[in-house]
Amino acid sequence: MIKEIMNEKIDAKGYSPLALAYIGDCIFELLVRTMLVKKENKQVYKYHKEAVKYVKASAQASISKSIEHMLSEEEIAVFKRGRNSKSKPPKNADTLEYKYATGFEALIGYLYLKGDMERIYKIVDEGIKELDV
Repeated sequence: MIKEIMNEKIDAKGYSPLALAYIGDCIFELLVRTMLVKKENKQVYKYHKEAVKYVKASAQASISKSIEHMLSEEEIAVFKRGRNSKSKPPKNADTLEYKYATGFEALIGYLYLKGDMERIYKIVDEGIKELDV
């Protein structure tokens, strides 16, 4: 059943920006965790501490600004839909950063549902390079 669902082609444009951000958040965090675990073997709390540096709203906002130049018109439209969606940031997050992070997550979710992992890898690689500088 899961395999069929994973291989099913869908129209990702039909999803709400917050639904796209919901799955995009998960995919981005999975990529970050995989990167950290494959880099070296260490205690879980150390992975978590390092992962937070990448997945927090301020980091995702930074990533979204650094990848803007490489986005297609279609990707910019998805990003803007996510950024402009009605969502309430957590108490500890800056509203503008949270909006940009939601736009980034929506873009990742959109590309994931389209099945375009190669594009996700390019975008995430570029964004993480910017954070690591």
